[in-house]
Amino acid sequence: MQHSFIEANGLQLCYDEFGTAGRPTVILVMGLGTQMISWPEPFCQRIADGGYRVIRFDNRDIGLSQKLDGEKIPGLLQMMIAGRLGLSFRVPYTLADMAADTVGLMDALGVARAHLVGVSMGGMVSQLVSSEFSHRVLSLTSIMSSSGARHLPGASAQIRRHMMRRAPPGENNYLRHAMRTWQLIGSKAYPPDPDALRERLLTAYRRSYYPQGYLRQMAAILASGDRVELLRSLRLPTLVIHGTDDPLVPVEAGVHTAELVPNSRLELIEGMGHDLPRQLLTKLADLILEQTNSVESKAA
Repeated sequence: MQHSFIEANGLQLCYDEFGTAGRPTVILVMGLGTQMISWPEPFCQRIADGGYRVIRFDNRDIGLSQKLDGEKIPGLLQMMIAGRLGLSFRVPYTLADMAADTVGLMDALGVARAHLVGVSMGGMVSQLVSSEFSHRVLSLTSIMSSSGARHLPGASAQIRRHMMRRAPPGENNYLRHAMRTWQLIGSKAYPPDPDALRERLLTAYRRSYYPQGYLRQMAAILASGDRVELLRSLRLPTLVIHGTDDPLVPVEAGVHTAELVPNSRLELIEGMGHDLPRQLLTKLADLILEQTNSVESKAA
């Protein structure tokens, strides 16, 4: 897939597109430390085939988008404790800055309004765009994400420890660490083909392995607080999708998000963990198309 670069919010962002310019636009916002290629091409193409221009992009500090080299952050454990206690600390950027990146991308590509689809951290960013730039958003789909409320359950201690560890240098060490990550957080009811997963992880590593960006994005999440009041204020079509077996962002987070947003729709997917399983791509794309088509038909 051919990618392009564009300046958005003062940064060089990498993006690509499916579908036809001039169609209603769906923008896909990816999660923590994860590149845009983790939006599977068949998923993107199915939405495009539904009559949409689909744009996916690398968030700042990850993939082929601009890196913020030299920007320091506090230690991860220190940040997690401060975040839990509601204490402030300095970070290079926040989720609000990443939300402004998304709007900057829309500006640069001439997209006046778009349907936003965000996964995990990308869901948080999309929630902020939908609140702070509501006039630019046609609908919101928040997948395996959270309101950030402190009372919500989190991942197990085992998963937290693993996610805080950095893989030792080298491709093989990275691969072992990444495979273990997906064993811990992926959908056990919908297991991937091990060879296909290995190939996807190696493709991502060879495209751009940049753990510093992961840490700075984690800092942005921890420093940004919750979005409870913002979600209560949303007045746009909202779909919340969450797996019942998500071990990283437990299902209670999705339920809480849907409870906060007036008139939102909640879709719980049995057996889904914290990933986008190949077996569920058609279902996920069709759920999004149901929402976007409903919005577009009312506007026609």
